[in-house]
Amino acid sequence: MDEHEFLAAQFEEHRGHLRAVAYRMLGSLTEADDAVQDAWLRLSRAGADGVDNLGAWLTTVVARMSLNMLRSRNTRREEPVGVYVPDPLISREDEVDPEQEAVLADSVGLALQVVLDTLAPAERLAFVLHDMFDVPFDEIASMVGRSPDAARQLASRARRRVQGIAPTPDRDVTEQRRVVDAFFAAARGGNFEGLIAVLDPDVVVRSEGGATRPKISGVLRGAEAVARSAMSFALPNAVLTPVLLNGAAGVLVTTGGKPFSLMAFTVRDGKIVEIDAIADPDRLRQLGF
Repeated sequence: MDEHEFLAAQFEEHRGHLRAVAYRMLGSLTEADDAVQDAWLRLSRAGADGVDNLGAWLTTVVARMSLNMLRSRNTRREEPVGVYVPDPLISREDEVDPEQEAVLADSVGLALQVVLDTLAPAERLAFVLHDMFDVPFDEIASMVGRSPDAARQLASRARRRVQGIAPTPDRDVTEQRRVVDAFFAAARGGNFEGLIAVLDPDVVVRSEGGATRPKISGVLRGAEAVARSAMSFALPNAVLTPVLLNGAAGVLVTTGGKPFSLMAFTVRDGKIVEIDAIADPDRLRQLGF
């Protein structure tokens, strides 16, 4: 085995972890894969001479690249106008893609990814690396150009925001699916009380319709408003395909043989506390539908 093959084998051992870091940082599967690929190109060109801990070195490289991408995204104002739902990790309920296992290991749902997207780039890096991947603040400090104490404060601010907004979902996917099925059954049956029974009083729905479907883009809050909307938008002839989105119960809604929306549900204590829906045809195509 020559040096290039040895480096490639070493890199593949870390790929899942690196993709998880990049995905948490960026909320975009395409950008995450770009960051990981750039890390490989840097390693293959420079080699690993003088690198004592290859995993830590690669994590730093990917984190720095992700931070630069976030800052560049903000500077160029590339964020879409209106509601934007981060890329979900999609899998069948009975089969998780091995490449997704590391990304899903900490069961970070789509609701948390939505909150992460509201953080400043340096706050996001400090929180993601320290709280999710146990990277010491001394190492984080050098990435953001601040002192370890300042890096700790960045993570603390981000943590308070996340804890105040992002709901913690139930772990039992079977129970999540029971609640989601009850939601659709009540919506299709026009059962207002049945919907209220499975919705948290403060439920939040985010729907991204994009430029093609602007009328269904927006944020809706409160059980009664969400129940009324669910009944009015219920499609009796729609086909509902169960999927896992970031390891939680989700549904692909198809009408006339074409994808209409991808819906991620956050279920806590047997109630739906958040629904994140992508109904933008362009985004659905990008996600493989």
